[in-house]
Amino acid sequence: MAAPATLTSEPAEAAHKPWYRQLYCWVLTAIVTGVLTGWLWPGVGTALEPVGTTFVAAIKMLITPIVFLTVVAGIGSVDSLGRVGRVGLKSLLYFQAGTLVALLVGLVAVNVFQPGAGVHAHPGDLHLEGDASQYVKDGQNQDWWHFLTDLVPTSAVGAFAEGDILQVIFFSVLFGVALKAVGPVGEPLVDGIQRLSSVIFKILHYVMLAAPVGAFGAMAYTIGKYGISTLTSLGRLVGLFYGTSAFFVIVVLGAVTAALRLNIFRLLRYLREEFFLVLGTSSSESALPRLMVKLEGLGIRRDIVGLTVPTGYSFNLDGSSIYLSLAAVYIAQATDTPLSIGQQLSLLAVMILASKGSGGITGAGFIALAATLSTVGTVPAAGIMLIFGIDKFMSECRALTNLAGNAVATLVVARWEKALDTAHVVTVLRTGEPDPLPEPSPQPAVNPLTGLPAQQPSNV
Repeated sequence: MAAPATLTSEPAEAAHKPWYRQLYCWVLTAIVTGVLTGWLWPGVGTALEPVGTTFVAAIKMLITPIVFLTVVAGIGSVDSLGRVGRVGLKSLLYFQAGTLVALLVGLVAVNVFQPGAGVHAHPGDLHLEGDASQYVKDGQNQDWWHFLTDLVPTSAVGAFAEGDILQVIFFSVLFGVALKAVGPVGEPLVDGIQRLSSVIFKILHYVMLAAPVGAFGAMAYTIGKYGISTLTSLGRLVGLFYGTSAFFVIVVLGAVTAALRLNIFRLLRYLREEFFLVLGTSSSESALPRLMVKLEGLGIRRDIVGLTVPTGYSFNLDGSSIYLSLAAVYIAQATDTPLSIGQQLSLLAVMILASKGSGGITGAGFIALAATLSTVGTVPAAGIMLIFGIDKFMSECRALTNLAGNAVATLVVARWEKALDTAHVVTVLRTGEPDPLPEPSPQPAVNPLTGLPAQQPSNV
């Protein structure tokens, strides 16, 4: 069986380019240009909306096949199905712990700094309009167990067509397990999937050439439509959210990486192209394929990356969790709604469930927030109108924090699986050049009577 082409060749080649030819440099230039365009010529910025949305749509077009191929190839390469279940369980346990910590960090920050104090907004004067009204309606119809019932697609094709990552993961795991269970019969298909992955990632490379254009259009539209004045009018809340998220990444996630004997700043630098891409498009999904490639470039096993990263996009939303606790208590403070510690902990318990399974959905943060407020009932749901105007600016930070959280989660799970070569990761982070370790070949079955490799059935 021919070895599949490495999926990390593009980032490795990019590492040798001079800085002015690096993707992150062009994306950063496009972001700055987009901000200036939207600020100075709002009409032009607003008209550029199709440029950004088309690029994001092109990325989303590739996400479901990449998730499917990566998960199936990862499961097909492991030596036992028990290891797949172990990786999945450890990922979910870490995700739950990370979500809880992120919610608590946001809760402490909003209580200490109280950005909503002094607003004195009357709930009766708040009227839901436009998209905000639809988000609240969706949130009211969203039960706490929705992510469980939404896990199973009504059809395999529908999951891919609708771009539901969670459903694609569910189908991919079933497909990969079945492929592994049939043994030698499925080996040619595993080889074909690995080869097809190389083709899909080459398509991704072509799409990424348009990343600066997409970032320019998305940022020009955001500033042109909402204006910088919208950002500054609620500056305390925006500043607190960005500051809290930075604290979470540098201190909390930094402590986790330090326990792994890794440097959080070097990890962030290694992923700088993905961060700039997320910043420009306001979508963490735009960086999902490249994040998986970069993590494999750290020497992390493909099955760990393939299971942890896509699942984390639905279950490990650290930035969204911080946003939920900050926004809910801010609305309570702004509407003079008293909340006891017990009531805030009740909000937190609902948020743990409401935040799951919403990755990649437009307005997901608002839907989860509305679902929380509607379920608890102590804070007026109409209060989301107070922050609706700045949500677009806050979504940037949510996406960046989510990306950092999922990168660290993958490292943790790899260490938990005793599959993290720390020295190799340190070398890659220091040089900035992805260098995947070779995947171990599955051990041949042994005949218990002779002690020799079992005879494989002929394909003829």
